[in-house]
Amino acid sequence: MRRRDLLRTATATAVAGAAGVPTLDTVTFASDAGAPAVTRTVSGRLPAGAPDYVYLPVDVPPGVREIAVSYTYDRPVVPAGTQGNACDIGIFDERGTALGGAGFRGWSGGARTEFAIGAERATPGYLPGPVRPGTWHVVLGPYTVAPQGLAYEVTVTLRFGGPPSGAPAGSSPRPVYPPQRARGRGRAWYRGDNHLHSVHSDGKRTPAEIAAAARAAGLDWITTTEHNTTSAHAAWEGLWGDDLLILTGEEVTTRNGHVVALGTDPGTFVDWRYRARDGAFGRFARRIRQAGGLVVPAHPYGTCVGCNWKYGFEDADAVEVWNGPYTPDDEVAVAAWDAMLVASVRDGGRWLPAMGNSDAHREPQVVGLPQTVVLADDLSRQALQAGIRAGRSWIAESSAVKLSFGVIGGGRGAHAGIGERLRVAADADVTARLEISGVPADCTAAFITDQGRLFTTAVGGGAGVIEWRTTPSYAAYVRAEVRRPAADGGASGVPGPMVAMTNPVFLGEK
Repeated sequence: MRRRDLLRTATATAVAGAAGVPTLDTVTFASDAGAPAVTRTVSGRLPAGAPDYVYLPVDVPPGVREIAVSYTYDRPVVPAGTQGNACDIGIFDERGTALGGAGFRGWSGGARTEFAIGAERATPGYLPGPVRPGTWHVVLGPYTVAPQGLAYEVTVTLRFGGPPSGAPAGSSPRPVYPPQRARGRGRAWYRGDNHLHSVHSDGKRTPAEIAAAARAAGLDWITTTEHNTTSAHAAWEGLWGDDLLILTGEEVTTRNGHVVALGTDPGTFVDWRYRARDGAFGRFARRIRQAGGLVVPAHPYGTCVGCNWKYGFEDADAVEVWNGPYTPDDEVAVAAWDAMLVASVRDGGRWLPAMGNSDAHREPQVVGLPQTVVLADDLSRQALQAGIRAGRSWIAESSAVKLSFGVIGGGRGAHAGIGERLRVAADADVTARLEISGVPADCTAAFITDQGRLFTTAVGGGAGVIEWRTTPSYAAYVRAEVRRPAADGGASGVPGPMVAMTNPVFLGEK
């Protein structure tokens, strides 16, 4: 890497060494004092193999009402099989760029070519607030870089004076966040979609459109999870109600996998600027939990660049095994999750519950396909998270699917439901019972144990009651799946797409 390709002067090199991050020359505006608006444009080239994040300091003088940034970069033709250029963008204010620090002011990834921040308002993805004097940093995230390098151009505009509305300079609206509880139905099964994107990251729907889609899908609750930003937390005013709980969160989108921070305190930002090799993820998993959230690795076997989960599951509270319409990477995720269930039985360790979410960004992607159905004491953040953490949940492709699953036995009518343990002797006769309705007429239902798929039957007419007998010595756990027919009629041995699946019921004294 030639120094002038990335760090354009000896001064920049010194800054990079002191701060531990690659930093370009500072953009200054001192010579334009007194102008209503001033603009500077800088350009450069990042080489293949550039650092994940490159910082452009901007010296912001007093009296700035708004900072606006736009950028472009080239997209040269690359050889077949080679990644081309893709560059994300965001910004940190005068409080600095320290990992996990207070300086974060917004991120749009690759979804926008420009943004603006002022005291009264900001572009979706960015946080409104005073533009205080000091050194701000535009951050470039060269997601992938072509062999030819990535030529970029960044334009920064500062606008001075009072806000257009005549409000006092520097005043910001007080954010209005969703409540943490809705009326609900007491202890019941509640349907939720906890991985959704709006115009506040790379989605196309507005929060109002998402709320309407959630109601149409029969959901009781949703979680807003934008990529690497909390700007949507205050964007739901007037959209919640007795029939719809809205939780706040974030999809923490790193270069080695994505994690849903599910149900964090409103306004909580979780940093994403690290890889698995940095050993930083545990710190931010703790940050999620300290903010009242759950740590849920998303689409762990996704095929997009950076989507595959590399951090392990020691810090996870649940895992998203079904993301959007059921695909082969979901099949891999379910198989890997089932192997983790077997390991938990073998080692006597904790087990990781499964979840499903739509990850819907735009039409025609369906909000609520799939959805996680949770048994909770009420429709509140705390109760729902407790249900998820305990595995008292199942996944369905839509609210049309109704399911009840449990195991009975032991001679005295003992019963255990999803996520629970039936504590009976190893040789006790037990019966797994699945009641299902609202599924396609040509589906099959199956019971899966630590040995694998041990019983499969057709679900006639889209509904039915299926029972299967076993013992704890034969099956350490039982879980249920309902699937459509395999595309090849089952010739390859690959099962068909999922319609519904449950977390397990464990069998035996321990």
